[in-house]
Amino acid sequence: MFVNFGFISIGILLLLLISAFRILREYERGVIFMLGRFYKVKGPGFIIVIPLIQQMVRVDLRTIVMDVPTQDVISRDNVSIKVNAVVYFRVIDPEKAIIQVENFYDATSQLAQTTLRSVLGQHELDEMLAERERLNIDIQTSLDEQTDAWGIKVANVEIKHVDLDERMVKAIAKQAEAERTRRAKVIHAEGELQAAEKLMQAAKILAEQPGAIQLRYMQTLTDIAGDKSSTIVFPIDLLNGFKQQ
Repeated sequence: MFVNFGFISIGILLLLLISAFRILREYERGVIFMLGRFYKVKGPGFIIVIPLIQQMVRVDLRTIVMDVPTQDVISRDNVSIKVNAVVYFRVIDPEKAIIQVENFYDATSQLAQTTLRSVLGQHELDEMLAERERLNIDIQTSLDEQTDAWGIKVANVEIKHVDLDERMVKAIAKQAEAERTRRAKVIHAEGELQAAEKLMQAAKILAEQPGAIQLRYMQTLTDIAGDKSSTIVFPIDLLNGFKQQ
């Protein structure tokens, strides 16, 4: 059987030539290795990778949305809760993302889980429920600092859910009810204090002006006169008081 090795050689050369041509999208970069050593980062657009000598690893520069699995967290006041979150990050240095860590996505995911537990464990339950925005920033800052060596930029972290057991929910409801009762009593006491102050001021004014007391008495009689069933005894001394003014 006759085999034309010339045609086979040409076919292999054509395949190698075609495989050397690569096209990278706008959001992609190619990390090029030459004989196992880092050469350069290429892209986007049309690039050439020398077959058998150079190898390319594609890296996506778009923002990645990563869901952090639910983590068991013990707060500083020893309350056990379950928390999950979402992390937004992207590759800003393709060279570091490929060379410095084996799998930057898995590494960032594991680091996000440990950072979430570590940061939240430093705060009390009330802070987790009331100051979620500040906790998001704390987690994002800590995670961003640790992933910087991998060429990763953590843009945002959002705590999605903070789940409590039924007993803790009831305890928080009782605490909230007690707080509302306390505020109502404080508001009532403040109202009584203000009313007492106004009465003291009115009494002082009436004491300084005897005619004012008589006018107030007349106004009271007018209010009573609105009820037709009432009998009013009008004192003569009141008229004498007006004459002396």
